[in-house]
Amino acid sequence: MEQTNHFEIRDNFKYYDFEKTMTFLNKFGKSKFGEKFQIQRSDSKILYQLMIYAIRDEENCKKYKLDLDKGILLIGKVGCGKTSLMDIFRILHYRNLHYNMYSSREIAKEFSVKGFETIDKYGKMKRPICLDDLGIEQNIKHFGSECNVMAEILLSRYDLMKYDGIITHATTNLNADELEKIYGNRVRSRLREMFNVLHFPADAIDKRK
Repeated sequence: MEQTNHFEIRDNFKYYDFEKTMTFLNKFGKSKFGEKFQIQRSDSKILYQLMIYAIRDEENCKKYKLDLDKGILLIGKVGCGKTSLMDIFRILHYRNLHYNMYSSREIAKEFSVKGFETIDKYGKMKRPICLDDLGIEQNIKHFGSECNVMAEILLSRYDLMKYDGIITHATTNLNADELEKIYGNRVRSRLREMFNVLHFPADAIDKRK
């Protein structure tokens, strides 16, 4: 039996301990973001769901109605730690499901310079990605052509999931109605099919303070 600081291997399977995994991720977070980083136990429900999803614990995912063929859409107010959590939880994912994170705002800026090749770059990228802070970007013009860049990328990522099984993750501080106002009803309906939606509680601690 092989033992690590947050899981043990028995019969070629990894068995994760939640408390030890949170300690491991807290240390990893501090090394990545600085000593002020702190996993909050008040977020334990979301932390647990992110863990069982990341390690592909099928039995417990079914209990929480988490579909492993969909990505995670993490919703919470500004400062609750969405980006940091999605960043550090990458370390638990299996290698072929590991994702890179991309700022929605930076993608929109990239479109203003490079144009529609930006939509193809992120929309057709054949590996999992996480789109950070959906909804904070502005519609951008490229040589006079205005485009809802992230809406087009999300529609392309939907096709990747449907035909190639490649998932997308995202974070946002907006609710479903607000996302629909920005991206339209067509995108909202795709979001339901693309994501497991996890909500931080309304009283979640602002980690920036």
